[in-house]
Amino acid sequence: MTKATVHMARLTAAEMREAVVRNPVILLPLGSFEDQGPHMPMGDYLLADAVAERIAQEATQAGHETYVAPVLPFGGADFFGYMPGGIALSQTTLQAVLSDMLESLLRHGLTRLVILNGHGGNCTMIHDVTHSIMRKSGVIIPSFYLWRVAATIMPHIMGKEKAALSGGHGANPLTSIGMHLLPECIKPERLITLDLEKTAWGLKVVDFGTVDLNGVPVSIPLEGDSTATHGVGKGNPHLCSAEDGERLTAKLVEYGVQLVEHVIKKAS
Repeated sequence: MTKATVHMARLTAAEMREAVVRNPVILLPLGSFEDQGPHMPMGDYLLADAVAERIAQEATQAGHETYVAPVLPFGGADFFGYMPGGIALSQTTLQAVLSDMLESLLRHGLTRLVILNGHGGNCTMIHDVTHSIMRKSGVIIPSFYLWRVAATIMPHIMGKEKAALSGGHGANPLTSIGMHLLPECIKPERLITLDLEKTAWGLKVVDFGTVDLNGVPVSIPLEGDSTATHGVGKGNPHLCSAEDGERLTAKLVEYGVQLVEHVIKKAS
């Protein structure tokens, strides 16, 4: 079956004008350009874009016209400013950029919009922007946080024990999905074995910016290299695989298509 042209950047202006009249679903993939571990490409936005393309293809083949907007490669600044070559946007800048992107589409009647988020540092900003739009126009723009959804799927794909041992920054789910979608970009020979128990400020690390004080979580301002050595957090990347990545991707696409269908239903 011939693949449909789903990337808006590949449409001609005439094709875009014709499509707008039909109010298709537009997916906006967001990612980041940061440390994802010594074995992974810094541009994890590539994965968000690749998943978006597969969702759009599946949805379009199912009869739901769907396109992918150009991916926003730079995420909101959070814990990864330590990485040489990394590029992040301040939260205020990113908020302005996303607002302008969405308003550009809404102004022409494109109201079936879905954000496919690939970066934790974008979450609060996305809520602020979409909440503001909802208040002004009544248009609800859902955000589908790809890697959070994938993390909830992991125990069903690979079992609870493996999911727990391999889950974390620089490991699952991104490494497995990368092994499946972008195998040419993954460098398995650079995988490292780390002490998965990390400490910062004299306390056990719970997560980025969070430490444990006698069983109580405390937030402290730390850069990610204090809690994720060489970009690898608590998960063991040696447990990642292309096979698990393929199954995770398939489920993400399945749920993504379901969200497209729901957006169409609610916007009708």
